[in-house]
Amino acid sequence: MDKDDQIIQSRSPVVLLPADFRLLGKHPFHVAGHKYVSAVVEAARALPLIVPALGTESDVAALLEVADGIMLPGAVSNVHPSHFGQEVHDPSLPLDPERDGLTLHLIREAVKAGIPVLGICRGFQEINVAFGGSLHQAVHEVDGMADHREPKEALVEEQYAQVHSVNTVAGGMLAEITDSTKLMVNSLHGQGIDRLGYGLVAEAYAEDGLIEALSISGAKTFSLAVQWHPEWNVLNTPSYLAIFRAFEKACRKRLAQRHADNKN
Repeated sequence: MDKDDQIIQSRSPVVLLPADFRLLGKHPFHVAGHKYVSAVVEAARALPLIVPALGTESDVAALLEVADGIMLPGAVSNVHPSHFGQEVHDPSLPLDPERDGLTLHLIREAVKAGIPVLGICRGFQEINVAFGGSLHQAVHEVDGMADHREPKEALVEEQYAQVHSVNTVAGGMLAEITDSTKLMVNSLHGQGIDRLGYGLVAEAYAEDGLIEALSISGAKTFSLAVQWHPEWNVLNTPSYLAIFRAFEKACRKRLAQRHADNKN
């Protein structure tokens, strides 16, 4: 092993983290939640690179050249329903068209390039929409579905507590990563998958039948998304940590491959 190889083994993979575009006070900001950033650092043992919700398709290509992985975090906003052929159901809920403009293209290009992708909550929904799927804009209003929203007035620890189980699909990626047929998860979402996107595979279901995890069929590497929040208390929750460690493994493989390609 030469000196360059030793350096690359000790280097942290770079994980792109798309930012939300939000008004804070009277001014717009590009922001990323601390719990997602810290989960990338502590659980995936990688270097997070926060990406502003701006840019062109050529900018995305440049970003992918330095990316060893992409994590699509949750957010207070929803994917704009125009991306799956619907009108806005509840105008009081926040949207983020600037983030949509980055992530929907970024997801498809990352999968083509063989870059590991991990989606969480909004990120899970973004992947579904990016591949032609649709969403229930209010899961709790759908016959037979439970209310998956968190209690708004509860303490944060109560909001992120594990409140329901999901059944993993036998032989699937999530079942293999967690070595489990049933997981307990938190639940903080009003929207959820209606029609699964093209080429996507359901990896877990809630008791009411709602898809809670998915992977991307034909992806060259790790491609997993979950509707819950595994970044929360991740180091103390074995099933959550297993997801991030599997993501880390794929990112490190990508880093090593980029290094090898650059040497040749």
